[in-house]
Parts: sequence; C-alpha cells; structure tokens
Amino acid sequence: MASKYDLIVIGGGPGGYVSAIRGAQEGFKVALVDARGLGGTCLNRGCIPTKSILHMANLYRAMLNADEMGIIANDVGYDMAKIHAQKDEVVGKLRDGVAGLLKANGVDVFVGKGSIPAPGKVKVTSNEGEQVLEGARILLAVGAVPMIPPIPGIDLPGVITSDALLEGTPREIKHLLIIGGGVIGVEVASIYASLGVRVTVIEAADRLLPLLDVEIGRSIAMLLEKRGATVHTGTVVKEITQAGDLLAVEGYSQKTGDGIIEVDTVLLAIGRLPYLEGIMREGMELKTNRGILVDEQFRTNIPGVYAIGDCVSGTPQLAHVAHAQAVSAVCMMAGKQSGIDLSLIPSCIYTEPEIASVGLSADAAKKKGYSVKTSKYVMSSHSKSMLEGLDRGFVKLVFDEQTEMLLGAQLMCGRATDLIGELTAAIVTGATASQLAHLIHPHPSFSEGIGEAVENFFGRAIHIAPQKSARSRRGEDMPRH
Repeated sequence: MASKYDLIVIGGGPGGYVSAIRGAQEGFKVALVDARGLGGTCLNRGCIPTKSILHMANLYRAMLNADEMGIIANDVGYDMAKIHAQKDEVVGKLRDGVAGLLKANGVDVFVGKGSIPAPGKVKVTSNEGEQVLEGARILLAVGAVPMIPPIPGIDLPGVITSDALLEGTPREIKHLLIIGGGVIGVEVASIYASLGVRVTVIEAADRLLPLLDVEIGRSIAMLLEKRGATVHTGTVVKEITQAGDLLAVEGYSQKTGDGIIEVDTVLLAIGRLPYLEGIMREGMELKTNRGILVDEQFRTNIPGVYAIGDCVSGTPQLAHVAHAQAVSAVCMMAGKQSGIDLSLIPSCIYTEPEIASVGLSADAAKKKGYSVKTSKYVMSSHSKSMLEGLDRGFVKLVFDEQTEMLLGAQLMCGRATDLIGELTAAIVTGATASQLAHLIHPHPSFSEGIGEAVENFFGRAIHIAPQKSARSRRGEDMPRH
C-alpha cells in the first residue's frame, strides 16, 4: 500500500466510508483508517442491529396476537441468542459489502486507531505496531460514544449503554429501566415491551421524544403503556445503589416526588458525545464546542483537516446526515458543489407504527413568523392501518397559510420512514398544497394518508367528516376503504 495520499479518512462509519468512496470517484488516492469495524456505530452498534432486533420483536408480538387475524400459533416463544445471531449475520453481510465497495473503488484500508501526530500525517496504531501515512487532506469521521451521566452508582454491574446491550452475548433481562426517552430509549423500550419484558422509561422532559412534535411524544407514550411499559416523564434519576441481586434506582418526579424502583438492568440512553480521545497530538488543538467546530466547507481550525458526522458540533447524529456531509465535503475538496440541501434533514424512529418528521413543526413555524395552518389525517381509521393491525397514527402537515407552501411534516403511521422522502422532496422544491393535491396515491397504501391530509387543508378530504359534524369534533374520521 502507498504511504502518500490525496485524502486520508479516519473512521469507517457512514460518513467515513462514503467520504472514501466519493473521494476515489473524484480521482483522489484515498486511505481509510478504522479501528472498530467498517460501518461504524450505525452498522455495528446502532441503526442496523437495533432495527434487526426490532423487526423480530414486532414479529413475535404479532404472532402472540395472530389469533385475532385467524392464524393459530401455538407455543410461541423466542430465543434471544438466535435473535442476536440473526442480527450478527445481517451486520456481517453488510460490513462485508462495505469492505467490498472500498476495495472495488481502490481505497486502501488500514485497521487500527488513527491519530494526527503532525500536519499532513496520520499515525495508525494496531496490534502489529505503528505506521505513518501522509495526506494532503485529512478528514475526521470518528463518530460518537454513549454519554455517561454523573449519577452516583452509574458504574455498578447491570448499568449498561446501548453499545453493551447490542454487542456480545445477549443479557437475560427481567426488568429494564431506561434512563432517557429519546430515540434510542424509545426504540429499545419498544423492543423489550414487545418481547414481554417489564420496561420502565424515565425521561427528564415533560414528554417522550421532546425534540419532536408534542403529539408524537404523547402518542408513543400511550402505545408503550398499552404494551405494558411504564413511562415516567418529568423525572430525574438521583442515585443507583445495589439492592441484593437488583439495582435500586432512586428518582425524583415533579408529580409524585421521590421514589425507588428495583430492577435488574439499567440502560443509559441520554445521548452520545463526539469521540475525540487521542485524535490530536498535544499542541494541535481542535476548536470544539460539544464537538468539532467546522466552517461551511467542513474545514477545522487546523489547515488540511476536515470533519463530518457525529463528531461535528451541532450536527444531528444520524447516519444519513453523515452520508450527506461526506458527499458535500469531498465535492468541495474537488472544487465542486454537491447540490445537497443540508438544511432539511428527515428524522426517523423505527417503532411500530413508525415515526418520521421533516422541516418545521407548527410551534417552530410560528416562532419563525409564519402564518401557520396545520392539516391532519388520523390513520387509525385508514384501511392499510386496519389491515396490518396498527394502533394510533396520523399524518400532520404544516403549511404557510398565505402561500400554501409546505413547511414541515410529522408522521406516525406504517411506513412513515419511507413516506417522509416524498414530503422532504416537496419541501425542498417549495411545493404548495395545491400542487400536492394533484398527486394520485395508490390504494390501498399508507401514502394515501398524505393525500387526505393535503385535501384536508382545503376542507375537502373525502374520508374526514365535515367540521360541523359532532363526530369530527370528537376526532372520529370516517374509515378509509
């Protein structure tokens, strides 16, 4: 392998390997340095493992209730070791695919920890020793690690992070307490509630998923509780102590005061912090503020050093954001523009039903001075939702009432994570309600909910009772055949 490169990427996650491949496509000689497995957190310890287990947990729950659909399934159970083995098989195949793509594009891959000992140089440290690479450009895509809160007892056995939960031998859990009601916490709660494990979620904010639309947070809490989970919002954890074979979690609730819950496992799910340990030698300090500070071309304060993805200050920690930033950064290195709109980022949560949002919520749009009009369709009365036995759900669209332009969308329904792409495109192109009303959606499909919500903007949705109807005032929309 060569030792001099046009671009050296440190980190092999969605930002790193995409940067390396796009760099090779632009004609750069590229090296990629990775220490924890190609695909990064998303593939090995995050998105893919979680969604794999979620799929199987949802299948198990569906089988338990299959008799309602006329299917008789006796002695339904699950084997957590096999569920994890299936997850590992999927991860392994995808990781091999990334390795194959890097090789096909002529990217040199170095296994080891990458650091920058001097400008234009990257040191690779592995079990086999050290070697130094030279690069005209160095791109940091080093990702993030679970945040560990300063709670007494946080280091006790049985207190784990999502990394530990998803890697290695699966744990036998009888009562799981999750600290944090964000995306990770809600998805893990969905998994274990579906598997029949006792689940308690503690969130400091007044609702789950506090960064999303209020209705989404309240709806997912109701669904989790319907599936057996307990949700405590407005609650903080004060201390964790050993109580025999269990852990005693002491918390304070704004509603009920102090309380103690005894569990066997505590999951820390309060967020992730950029992983910057040992990246730069002493004397070469990156400017940071809860992550690396970069300019509009992803350049750091150190000449020749760039950064993208979860390690960058203010960046939403999402794989598709890292991917988009990777393409944009390398294009700019090559003197081009990617054309990607980095200001509009869809957010997806893979519960059942799925949750997705993009653009502005109604409250955020009002704060920006828009004359806001929301339009909603309740999906629980929709045929595809009924066919698949899904619970609560809706499509909510946020428009500027004066121009009719779509400003944002919040979905909680089947295939929401797929549907959000249509609405992202609509916002990027400045589509109006009148223009969206021209589209025909296939029947039966979840996408019909978008059409109904658009038509409701004009008060002429076919499957929503007129506003003067008492049934409509109670939110009882007509079934969508």
